[in-house]
Amino acid sequence: MMANVIAAIDALTEIILANKEKLTELDAAIGDADHGINMARGFEAVHAKLATAGSDDIGGVLKMSGMTLISTVGGAAGPLYGTAFIRMAAAAQGKTTIDTETAEAMFEAAIGGIKERGKAVRGEKTMLDALEPAYEAFSQGMAEGEDLLRCLELATDAAGKGVEYTKTIIATKGRASYLGERSLGHQDAGATSTYLMLAALTAFAKKYSREA
Repeated sequence: MMANVIAAIDALTEIILANKEKLTELDAAIGDADHGINMARGFEAVHAKLATAGSDDIGGVLKMSGMTLISTVGGAAGPLYGTAFIRMAAAAQGKTTIDTETAEAMFEAAIGGIKERGKAVRGEKTMLDALEPAYEAFSQGMAEGEDLLRCLELATDAAGKGVEYTKTIIATKGRASYLGERSLGHQDAGATSTYLMLAALTAFAKKYSREA
């Protein structure tokens, strides 16, 4: 299972690298024009770290990933995504497999960490506008008895709709907030990277379920 967790994080690295330019272009419109560059650098560092360092539980892998993101990703994304991974690590401490209940707890912990670190709430044109709807869809699916893969599919779909929603609101957080109404019509880069990573995890889970 540990190999699969590391492979799942590698899948995140692959999708961030594949969308590096797109994320940077989105950020250029209303931000610092560095989101894709910074995220790519961070996940490349995570990939290198996980390739050489072993851990016997999922929490250890996630904590190492989070600390690496904090130390290597510039801008606001590093502390936010790094904190999310570290909080997920706490929720998964001692685990060697991830079931639906553990995944939901990790989701909730990540959101709590991002809100605390970023002093942000939903509706401010940030990654939370993709992440919170995703969590709600995941939890709803879980409550209806859906399996982990289906819950991830529901979460990814909700995150995609959240990205679209960010085009319709004015940024009130971060660099984009300086633009005021000029931020309308632009999708948030952080919400987009959140959606991409959820999509990568869902695709990985689908592949893993076929191979299991």
